[in-house]
Amino acid sequence: MTILFHNARLIDPEAGTDEIGSLLIRDGRILARSEVGPDVGPESGGSHDALLRAHALSPSDVEMIDCAGKCLAPGIVDIGVKVCEPGERHKESYKSAGLAAAAGGVTTIVTRPDTTPTIDSPETLEFVTRRAQADAPVNVLPMAALTKAREGREMTEIGFLMDAGAVAFTDCDHVIRDTKVFSRALTYARSCGALVMAHPQEPILSGGAAATSGKFAALRGLPAVSPMAERMGLDRDIALLEMTGARYHADQITTARALPALERAKNNGLDITAGTSIHHLTLNELDVADYRTFFKVKPPLRSEDDRLAVIEAVRVGLIDVISSMHTPQDEESKRLPFEEAAAGAVALETLLPAAMRLYHAGLLDLPTLFRAMALNPARRLGLASGRLAVGAPADLVLFDPDVPVVMDRFQLQSKSKNTPFDTQRMQGRVLATYVAGQTVYRRDA
Repeated sequence: MTILFHNARLIDPEAGTDEIGSLLIRDGRILARSEVGPDVGPESGGSHDALLRAHALSPSDVEMIDCAGKCLAPGIVDIGVKVCEPGERHKESYKSAGLAAAAGGVTTIVTRPDTTPTIDSPETLEFVTRRAQADAPVNVLPMAALTKAREGREMTEIGFLMDAGAVAFTDCDHVIRDTKVFSRALTYARSCGALVMAHPQEPILSGGAAATSGKFAALRGLPAVSPMAERMGLDRDIALLEMTGARYHADQITTARALPALERAKNNGLDITAGTSIHHLTLNELDVADYRTFFKVKPPLRSEDDRLAVIEAVRVGLIDVISSMHTPQDEESKRLPFEEAAAGAVALETLLPAAMRLYHAGLLDLPTLFRAMALNPARRLGLASGRLAVGAPADLVLFDPDVPVVMDRFQLQSKSKNTPFDTQRMQGRVLATYVAGQTVYRRDA
């Protein structure tokens, strides 16, 4: 199949450009592209006629898709998605997560191993891989646990798990307290070339916390954790990286205090990248307001100063990745007192419209956003996607960044509906999503 996207606003995170142009797709890959410059309107039609002639094609040979000046960008690569299979399929299945991802412009989900049982053996990994291939319309790449049952005592069989398809290793929000166990796991991961994703927190300080320490948490009477817990956890992990030379990704950096340590580690040549969640970029601690548990996430929402510092770190490239940290929780887990409620929020479908808040506020431009949501995560995992380059997979999202939307959680594809953006006015809507050139989602008018 050959497809020509024309009249498109091409968002290229690799080149850092945002220009009107055309994209030619064949056999699931980008065959060619052309631009007509940033000052030419969509009515010009781009230079798609020349693009067709250059490949000896006529309009009758291709499927023509008029993008009408809307944005065409690489599909989002979302690291850290929780799918609740096996064990809690009523919260989220590979089918529902795949549909939610497609509706949100996410073409690759990188799944977490914090299931029941934990994904810590080749057999469990093969089960979820088969289920994902059968049920999900998007690419699914599984991560495996770094230690058995995520208990931090005995490392998993990293080599066998890599052979079975694990793309990275993480104990998720279970911080490995035994430094010797963690150092041995990092050393072994390095010998296998494996990527380790960790949750930078000092586990004793952060245990039981439901908010970030400060005046607001004190007034609400909530158990809180200092932002220094994140800095302390990152400092420990960086020291172990210096010792082992492992490949490392911090799943969420959410405080200003952690940023200087991250910058020093990168300047010292360590193989370290860092991510943050869309919730920590668009919400702050005050959003908890009257103990609204849909705003309870891990780590807890931070101060406005922290939020702005982390946005700036994304802008300059110090923080590499923006992810949804999609964590489904059912109603029974959330309709509890704030301290007892489960942490987490669904975000596969709200990731892009939430990111548009940063764009419309003038804080991050579209190429920078897609550098963090598509290009950098793909590069970190060694994927060819996340780009609009010739030869790259045709994993694409077509979206309108300006259309107003009132978020309705009951319209989400996810089985769980625990989004903090329910009833909020937002801007940005996915119009269509393509995986290897195939349409996996198209919004009806």
